[in-house]
Amino acid sequence: MRRTTAAVTVGAAAMLLTACTGSTPVADPVSTIPSTTTTGSTTAASSTTSSPPSSTTTTSSKPAGSSAPPAGRSGAGRCPAYPNPSCTGVPPGTKLKELAPNVPDGDGYRVTDNGAVLDGVHIAGNLLITAYNVTVRNSQIDGWVDDQYGNSYYSYTILDSTVGKPTGCDSLPGVGQGSYTARGVLVQNHSHGFQAGGSNIAIHDSYARICSNPGDHSDGIQSYGAGDNIVLDHNTLDERGVKDITAPIFLTDQRNNVTVTDNLVAGGTYSIQVKNFGGAVVVTGNRMVANSWEYAPVESECSRIQWSDNTLVTIDANYGITGTVGPLPCAG
Repeated sequence: MRRTTAAVTVGAAAMLLTACTGSTPVADPVSTIPSTTTTGSTTAASSTTSSPPSSTTTTSSKPAGSSAPPAGRSGAGRCPAYPNPSCTGVPPGTKLKELAPNVPDGDGYRVTDNGAVLDGVHIAGNLLITAYNVTVRNSQIDGWVDDQYGNSYYSYTILDSTVGKPTGCDSLPGVGQGSYTARGVLVQNHSHGFQAGGSNIAIHDSYARICSNPGDHSDGIQSYGAGDNIVLDHNTLDERGVKDITAPIFLTDQRNNVTVTDNLVAGGTYSIQVKNFGGAVVVTGNRMVANSWEYAPVESECSRIQWSDNTLVTIDANYGITGTVGPLPCAG
C-alpha cells in the first residue's frame, strides 16, 4: 500500500501537499458511527478478506473511555491533566484481534466501506481509509493511518488508539491527513505525529512523542497548504532530545480558522510556528516547557494571531506541571 501525494519543497524540506475533497467530521466523534452499525461481532477479519464488509466491526473488552470529563477538564479525554502515555492509546486490558492485510502488497489494511467500524484490532502495518465516516477505536496500528488517496480525502474518527511500533522510527506522519477527528490517540516512533493536509481536522486529548531519522524535519503536527478549520486542543507534543526537527506545532499556509488551545509543547527549533494563513487564528492557554527549544520558543505571525495566556512551565517525568516560569510572548 502506497500513499499518492504531490511533493512541494518549502525551505529545505520536501513536504506533502494535496487538495481536500473529504467530508466534515461532526463535533462529537462518537456520533460518526452510523445508527445501522453494530458492535457485537467478536471475530476479526480473516487473512482471506479482500475488502472490509459493509459494517467492518470487531469489539474490545474495554470501553473507549469514560463518558464523563475528568475533574478539571472540559473535554472528554481520559487524562486528568495533560495527556501522557498512561492515559492515551489503547485502554489497558483491551484484548486486540489481529486484522489480516487485505492489500496487494501485504503491508496493511484498506477500508473501503462508508461507516465502517474497527474496534479492538491490531493492524501490523498501515491503515488506509478510502471511505467516509469510518471509526477506529481501541486499536493498535503499527504503521500510519491516512485517508488521502489519489487526489481525494475521505473522513474518519480515531479514538483511544495507538499508532506506531514500540521501537524504531517511521519518517512518515502517524495520523493524517484531512477531514479527521483524533481523540485519546498515542502516536509513538513517528517523525511527525499528525499531518494536516486538508480541512476540518480536530485533534484532542492526544499524545505524540516524536522521533527522527537523518534528513527528517520532524513535527508534532505538520501542515502545508491545509484548508479550513484546524483545531489542536489539549494535546502533549514532545520533541525533546530529537536531532532532525522543526517544531512541535508547525502550522503554515492554512486558509481559515486555526485554533491552538491548551496544549503542552516541548522541544523543537522554534517550538510554535503558526504563519502564512488566512482567516482567524487563536493561540491561547498553551504551556511550553522552558528552555526545551533550540533557537527560540516562538516564530509566528503575531500581528494576526489572537495570542493570550500562553506560559513557560516546568514539568515532571509524567508531564505534570511543576511550576510556572513566566509568560510566553509571541515573536515573529
